[in-house]
Amino acid sequence: MDMQAIITAVIVIALLGLALGLFLGFSAKAFHVETDPRIDRIIEKLPGNNCGGCGFPGCSGLAAAIVAGEAPVGGCPVGGDAVAKEVAAIMGVDAEGGTRMVAFVKCAGDCEQAGRNYEYHGEEDCRMAALLPGGGDKSCSYGCLGFGSCVKECPFDAIRIVNGIAVVDKDACKACGKCIAACPKKLIELVPYDASYLVACSSKDKGPDVMKACKTGCIGCMLCKKNCPAEAVEVESFLAHIDQEKCEKCGVCAEKCPKKIIRKH
Repeated sequence: MDMQAIITAVIVIALLGLALGLFLGFSAKAFHVETDPRIDRIIEKLPGNNCGGCGFPGCSGLAAAIVAGEAPVGGCPVGGDAVAKEVAAIMGVDAEGGTRMVAFVKCAGDCEQAGRNYEYHGEEDCRMAALLPGGGDKSCSYGCLGFGSCVKECPFDAIRIVNGIAVVDKDACKACGKCIAACPKKLIELVPYDASYLVACSSKDKGPDVMKACKTGCIGCMLCKKNCPAEAVEVESFLAHIDQEKCEKCGVCAEKCPKKIIRKH
């Protein structure tokens, strides 16, 4: 082998490497975009779960949005008030204390309460089962299918399937919203952590139809609304709903409910 050719090849490669390095270095300086140092400081304070519960693509996306004024300093549902205060200090603003929110499954139709139209033997995924006739095997087309799509999506192990329905551990829940997006029945909503009474039903059918499908579903009887001293209960489309801002936590609605579908949270 020609030694001169080898030496020449090595020199050429070295020169090409040097030229490429100089070009990249020049390009890095020429096209460098200054980033606000507060972004990195905020990222350090955020939990790092990258759950998307804030509505932005991960913690870095939220940090950039906060600095740009497109998101509040308390925009991280996982970090809560503690992180909001640290981020506010970086931004030089006051952190307003927000209400802690948690997920709640609006269904109590477990294996004993809800009827079944047929037996489902397919993939254990709520989104797949919801495509079947009647929206699934349950007699109530609004009810929790119990195959745990929400459980699989929860990054905080805050949901479990108990006797055929999803149940949220409110102390573990960080209100990231992933379970809400995963539920094909739209049964899960965010409610105040300190809410006292909630309606564990989503059916909008008339009373007789509800009773055929589920032993404990809301029948729209209006007794909760008529007896609430704070006028915090409304019934719309045969389904009761409690306005948590008006609720005085007296429990009269739960006491008067004949189906016992208003539950202590």
